[in-house]
Amino acid sequence: MPDPAIVLSDVDLSLGSGAARVHILKRLSFAVEAGSSVGIVGPSGSGKSTLLMVLAGLERVDDGTVTVGGERLDRMDEDALARFRGRSVGIIFQSFHLMPTMTALENVAVPLELSGRRDAFERAEAELKAVGLSHRLHHHPAELSGGEQQRVAIARALAPEPSILIADEPTGNLDADTGRDIVRLMFEARARRGATLLLVTHDRTLAAACDRRIVMRSGEIVEDVVAETLS
Repeated sequence: MPDPAIVLSDVDLSLGSGAARVHILKRLSFAVEAGSSVGIVGPSGSGKSTLLMVLAGLERVDDGTVTVGGERLDRMDEDALARFRGRSVGIIFQSFHLMPTMTALENVAVPLELSGRRDAFERAEAELKAVGLSHRLHHHPAELSGGEQQRVAIARALAPEPSILIADEPTGNLDADTGRDIVRLMFEARARRGATLLLVTHDRTLAAACDRRIVMRSGEIVEDVVAETLS
């Protein structure tokens, strides 16, 4: 059996200081099979998005171990974490986070260039074509619809060919029809590349489309269901 893509062991994390300090993640332990998809649901404030940030190396844990792609994130310094994200993790946000002064092509290519890819623009163009935006390469975000902007964000996340794909409410700012298109695109890309997908969503139907559904509440996992038993 191959090694899991993600292993968390007794992860604890609090944010803030003094009286404002809040215990966000409470002794979380779980593993995720490589190439699988996991939907993470729960009420606001349950720790879902913070968990994703931990897995992307954007938040440091107070205690416990975080192993992603065989690498111990809790032992890395900031430079090592940045290199890890650049080669191993693709992140899709609810609010797109595109640079408004850059074209779609530049939004995808510039991060690749900064990581040293000599074929950055060729790679970016190929990824944008793959998400159906070959006719929008030279448009700026303000000239694109919400769905088109999220397609650019997906292309940007996939361009480095990451083994881990993280999506935080990727359909939250989209209408229902556009959201379904984005979900289909994301799942097809994941399956084609064999990447591991972790998806935070308030939509339990979307979570149920994953191989596994994790329910969080108050920083803890209260339910963990595999696809065979999802209704």
